[in-house]
Amino acid sequence: MFDPAGDQVGKVRDVVVALRTGVQQPRVLGLVVEVFGRRSIFVPMTRVTHLDSGQIITTGLVNMRRFEQRSTETLVFGQMLDRKVTIRSSGIQGTVYDVAMEQTRSRDWVLSRVALQEGSKRFGRKGQTHVVEWREVDGLALPEESQGATHLLAALEEMRAADLAHVIHDLPAKRRGEIAAALDDERLADVLEELPEEDQVEILGNLDNERAADVLEEMSADDAADLIAELPPEIAERLLQLMAPQEAEDVRRLMSYEERTAGGMMTTEPVILAPDATVADALAHVRNVELSPSLAALVYVCRAPYEPPTGRMLGVAHIQRLLREPPSTLVGHVLDSDLESLPPTATLEDVARHLATYNLVAAPVVDEDGRLLGAVTVDDLLDHLLPENWRDRPSRNGGLHG
Repeated sequence: MFDPAGDQVGKVRDVVVALRTGVQQPRVLGLVVEVFGRRSIFVPMTRVTHLDSGQIITTGLVNMRRFEQRSTETLVFGQMLDRKVTIRSSGIQGTVYDVAMEQTRSRDWVLSRVALQEGSKRFGRKGQTHVVEWREVDGLALPEESQGATHLLAALEEMRAADLAHVIHDLPAKRRGEIAAALDDERLADVLEELPEEDQVEILGNLDNERAADVLEEMSADDAADLIAELPPEIAERLLQLMAPQEAEDVRRLMSYEERTAGGMMTTEPVILAPDATVADALAHVRNVELSPSLAALVYVCRAPYEPPTGRMLGVAHIQRLLREPPSTLVGHVLDSDLESLPPTATLEDVARHLATYNLVAAPVVDEDGRLLGAVTVDDLLDHLLPENWRDRPSRNGGLHG
C-alpha cells in the first residue's frame, strides 16, 4: 500500500467484510495493513483511491491506531478460507481457497465470487476446482464448529515465523487453535517462539499432551523453559515427563536459574568443538541454516564431554577469524582465550554491558569450574529487555500518516 506520493504505507494482510443474510454479497469494509514494527491498522475502503495487481493507493491519511476486530466483522483470509461450502444448484461440496471482490455502481466494494476446491477422490490428486457467483453457494454466512487451515497456510507458507505469528496473533482464539492444529511441529514451534506468552499458553493448552510435548522439544530450550514456567505446575511436570529425557533435562536446568539472568536466558545448543577439529569442521557447523546469525558468530572450543555442561572451555573461535584461515588449520590454534565468560548468575545489565564492551553478539556462560553451560545471544537479551507487550506497541512513527 502506497500514499499518493509513492511512499510505502505498509503491506495488506487481510480484507475486512460484513457478512449479510441471505444471498446478499458481503460488503468490504476495509483492509488490514501491516505498518512499521508489525503493527496492524485498519484502512477503510473509502481511503482507497486505486487498486491494482500488487499495489494499492490510499488518500495518504490513515489512522495508525491498532486494528481490533469487531464481532460483526469477518476476516477474509483469516476466517473465510477453508470454510466448507455447497454449490446450491449442483450440491457439489468443497472448501474455499479464494474469493473475488469488485466495485459496484454505487462505488461500494463487495465480495462477488468464490473459488472452491472439491475433496480429493484419489490419493495424491487435488480435487476439482470451481469458481461461482457468491449467491450460488451456501455455508459462508456462519462460521463452522471445526474449520481447516490448509488453504490459509498455503497462502502464508512463504512468511517468516515472526510474520506468521503476527498474523495469528490478530485472529480470534478459535482460528488460532485451528491454524496451530494444521501446522507441523517444527513450524508451530518456530511460530510459538515469536508469539506473546498469553498466546503461547493458550495454543499449547489446546493441544493434547503428547503433541504439546513434541512441540516443546522442537523449540529452543530457553524458549521452552520460559513457556513451561507460565503453565500450572502439574501440567508443566506432565509435559516435562513426556518430553525426550535430554530435552527435558536441558529445560529443567534452565528453569533452575532466575529468569532474568544469563543462566535463565542462555541457549544450550551453541556450536561446540574439540580443539583438534579443523577450521573446515567449524565452518561446516556454522553453516547450519537452523542456527541464528548470532549463535553462528562464535564456535566454543572445549574439552570432552561436548554437551553442556561440557569439560573445561578453552576459548572461542570467531567466525571472521575462521574465514581468514586455511581449512586444515586446527581451531585450537585460532582461539581467543582471553575473552571473558559470564557466570550463570549475571544479571541482564551485566550481560548487556559485557556484549557492548567487547562488541559481541554472543558470549559463553560458564560455571565456577570453567565448564560451558550455554551461550547468551543478543537476541536473547533483547527478548528480555523489551517490555512484555513490545509487539503490540506503536512505533515511533505512530499517529496519522500523510
